[in-house]
Amino acid sequence: MQAFRIHTGLVAPLDRENVDTDAIIPKQFLKSIKKSGFGPNLFDEWRYLDHGEPGQDPASRKRNPDFVLNQPRYQGASVLVTRKNFGCGSSREHAPWALDQYGFRAIIAPSYADIFFNNCFKNGLLPIVLPEHEVSRLFDEVNAFVGYKLTIDLDRQVVQRPGGEVIPFDVQPFRKFCLLNGFDDIGLTLRHADKIRAFEAERLLQKPWLAQRV
Repeated sequence: MQAFRIHTGLVAPLDRENVDTDAIIPKQFLKSIKKSGFGPNLFDEWRYLDHGEPGQDPASRKRNPDFVLNQPRYQGASVLVTRKNFGCGSSREHAPWALDQYGFRAIIAPSYADIFFNNCFKNGLLPIVLPEHEVSRLFDEVNAFVGYKLTIDLDRQVVQRPGGEVIPFDVQPFRKFCLLNGFDDIGLTLRHADKIRAFEAERLLQKPWLAQRV
């Protein structure tokens, strides 16, 4: 998992409440058994005017010119600002995969659905919770200034505006530790690989029949 420390990125505003995971990555794209390739279908039903299916070439499809991520000024955005209850609906890990693979490193919203919130941290995506008035102010600034960027410093737990003003945010210490070091659940376990191997070796000495195969 990619570590998150300090990130400066272009901000895209998604001015919608209660964005569910089926909107983030529609159900037909969950058929893939791979953990990659979901970025082109992020917000698929909003980004395109035609119905999408797995395996289609995005270049051959009709884009919705009114959707925010299709607007030239937001190309290359890596910070998403959105409204409350982002990521609600079914508990699909594909949603943070799609956001991450599109290029987003952080999301800023007043609130999130619990399962989506947890899945973001497990996949290297930082979901930041800010008060609604701060989020509304960010929307105003993003809309007013082309090329609006924010700097997110996880170690200091602040979002820094272009003028230098910082907004503090909270993050649970264990989640912060994992993101700063790029540890997903497997990475956390592999920190103890030597102890695991030693335990397995000792166990086989004591119970050698466990190594037998039928």
